[in-house]
Amino acid sequence: MSGRPVKHSVTLKGHRTSISLEEEFWQALRAIAERKSQPINALVAEIDVDRGADMGLASAIRVFVLRDLQTRVAQDQIEP
Repeated sequence: MSGRPVKHSVTLKGHRTSISLEEEFWQALRAIAERKSQPINALVAEIDVDRGADMGLASAIRVFVLRDLQTRVAQDQIEP
């Protein structure tokens, strides 16, 4: 993996938009969507609604992925 952003299109509020993320973030986002049994467009729409007006969508996705990982790591440390 190159670490360079990869552009993908998603549909938000009925409109196509492009998001550039590193492939590792796309893979993690797909895994989260699969774990939640929802399409990636639906997950991105949730992230879009929850982000602040001063945060870009790509940044919000990266933070979402990071927080998901942090939550799962914390749960693994608590549970035997």
